[in-house]
Amino acid sequence: MEETNREAVATAVQRVAGMLQRSDQLDKVEQYRRREARKKASVEARLKAAIQSQLDGVRTGLTQLHNALVDVKDIQSSLADVSKDWRQSINTIENLKDVKDAVVQHSQLASAVENLKNIFSVPEIVNETQLLIEQAELLQAHRKLMDLECSRDDLMYEQYRMDSKNTSDMNLIRIYFEDVQALSDELAKQLWMVLQRSMVTVRRDPTMLVSVVRIIEREEKIDRRMLDRKKQTGFIPPGRPKQWKDKMFKVLEGTVSTRIEGTQSVTREVDKMWLVRLLEITRKYVLDDLIVVKNLMVQCFPPHYNTFRRFFCLYHNAVSARVKELTSEDLEANEIVSLLTWVLNTYKSTEMMGHPELCAECDVNELEPLLPQDVVDELLSKYVQTFTSNITGWLRKALETDKKDWQKDTEPEADQDGYYQTTLPAIVFQMFEQNLQVAAQIDESFKEQVLRLCLKQMNSFLIRYKEEAVAYKEEHLRDRQLPQCYVQYMIAIINNCQTFKESINSLKRKYSQSSEPTMSDAAIEKTLNEVAKEGCQFLLDEVFLDLEHHLNELLTRKWLTGSHAVDTICVTVEDYFNDFNKIKKPFNQEMTSEAHRRVVMEYIKAVMQKRITFKNADERREGADRMIKEADQFKFLFRKLAGGEDTDRLCDAIAAIAEVFKLTDPTLLYLEVTTLVSKYPDIREEHILALLAVRGDASREMRQMIIETLSQNKMSYTGVTQPIFKDITVPTISMTSVTSMATAKLLK
Repeated sequence: MEETNREAVATAVQRVAGMLQRSDQLDKVEQYRRREARKKASVEARLKAAIQSQLDGVRTGLTQLHNALVDVKDIQSSLADVSKDWRQSINTIENLKDVKDAVVQHSQLASAVENLKNIFSVPEIVNETQLLIEQAELLQAHRKLMDLECSRDDLMYEQYRMDSKNTSDMNLIRIYFEDVQALSDELAKQLWMVLQRSMVTVRRDPTMLVSVVRIIEREEKIDRRMLDRKKQTGFIPPGRPKQWKDKMFKVLEGTVSTRIEGTQSVTREVDKMWLVRLLEITRKYVLDDLIVVKNLMVQCFPPHYNTFRRFFCLYHNAVSARVKELTSEDLEANEIVSLLTWVLNTYKSTEMMGHPELCAECDVNELEPLLPQDVVDELLSKYVQTFTSNITGWLRKALETDKKDWQKDTEPEADQDGYYQTTLPAIVFQMFEQNLQVAAQIDESFKEQVLRLCLKQMNSFLIRYKEEAVAYKEEHLRDRQLPQCYVQYMIAIINNCQTFKESINSLKRKYSQSSEPTMSDAAIEKTLNEVAKEGCQFLLDEVFLDLEHHLNELLTRKWLTGSHAVDTICVTVEDYFNDFNKIKKPFNQEMTSEAHRRVVMEYIKAVMQKRITFKNADERREGADRMIKEADQFKFLFRKLAGGEDTDRLCDAIAAIAEVFKLTDPTLLYLEVTTLVSKYPDIREEHILALLAVRGDASREMRQMIIETLSQNKMSYTGVTQPIFKDITVPTISMTSVTSMATAKLLK
């Protein structure tokens, strides 16, 4: 207590010190004192109120405890009186046992008298009931059956009450009424038969179905009453509970399952379209039956049965089970697609479960999927494997067929624009189109997957296509007379590459949601370009094989004296290009450019090979004039082939070389060579030396001076213009050859 007082004093001192930190606060001491007094009075008042409230609560609790003690004593006294009275009444109860037995016996006799008429007429009622069942008078038959069962059950109940251990009398009653159970079973068979044919019955005679439902409802009420009595007495009549309502739903479920399972009328061996036919029949049966349920059958059942929803689920479960059975069979690729299309699209569409007449009653989106996703994925994987195998075979077969066409003696067909082509692209993309249309029926993601697979297979196919084109060329080179239409079919192969490109782009636009290029696209583009360019190269090789003899005449003595080699070259090239005009763009333009470049290069190679050495100025002038004339011939030819485009630069190289030969003053030769080098910076020293060698009048010192000067003022080749001399090599003459040539000259 003292410690508490000390803490209070210390706290007060600290608080007062906080209030009186400045001198001007001393004037407010009285004000502070009054404020603290008010706070103290307020705290004391609250404390007193709290203590008073606690005291009142304790007083109330003590009062309630006192009252409870008084009540407990009163109850104890009452219990003692009850115990005393119970002990006194035991003897009285034992004396009333005879009365109790008499009451039970009286009850049994009263029940027997009440059912006496029915008991004696049991055989007659059984016969009447049997006749009514055979006549399909089910309601009346059930009424009589109920009377028989009621009589039997009452007698057995009374016997059970009198002596539950007396089984002989109970068996006697059971034997006497044994035909009743047989009647019940017979009636049940009739009910189940009606329910099994409910779809037909509800159309022809809905009252029959209503009668069946009423009978089942009656039996349900009796079952509930018997079960309630069993809870009280422990007695339950034989055959109860019948649970006909549960059996009714099982029969309906079996009926639906049987109807779905019975839709298959043919097999694959009989009809290749068996699955499509089966699925269509199933769709029609399910839709027709559910419409009948909605419009007719619902009215035959109590509302609380939720009849339509129940049948909706029954048909869904039956279809799901049937579809799962179908997936376990060894389905072919087209059958897998038909099944998945039906499952994923048709089933919930307006053609079936989402039909306008049905969707008002049940939401089709609440239905579980017919097939689990893992089963769907497994089927799709199986389809992809089969499709991959099939498409590989189809492409191989299509290529083999196309190869056979390459050997024909007749030209390939031309399209509406006159370009040669074969049927290969149309066949390939018709296959792709058909399979993509099928895949699109399933869903978008699978369609994209099939498209990627098609493009992947297309790339592998084009690699084989390229190999076969090369083999075709090599076969032709072994005997250039065969095949007769080699050039035309090689043109068709080149054109097919362009058709493939266009068809692939068309497929992607039509069946792909993504416009981003893929690795397959780049690979296909690369392979197609390689096939087309190699095909163009093969055709040019064919041209230059025919030109080889005439090209070898260029810049020879025979050429100088009046050869018609260039005329023949131009005629031959133009003749070939009459066929090459049937190559599609851009490859026809590339062909013209490449042919132009190769002709000029072959001409310049003839110069660089130093087949001739001009002896004097007249020969040089004559040779130069001939070269300029032939350059003009080439210009005219390739302008014509290129459709008027500027193709002069390559031919101008021939004219520029001719100017070097035509120069009459050797002292100006350096200037002319410099001009040539400025026009064609890719020209090399060996080219200059070869030109000077052909010219024939350049001394060793002059050649050395020209080369050294050019080396000192070497021009850099920027690569802006197309190089001409870069790929032209100058043949080197060995010492043996030089010695032989010198010896020959001396001998002359």
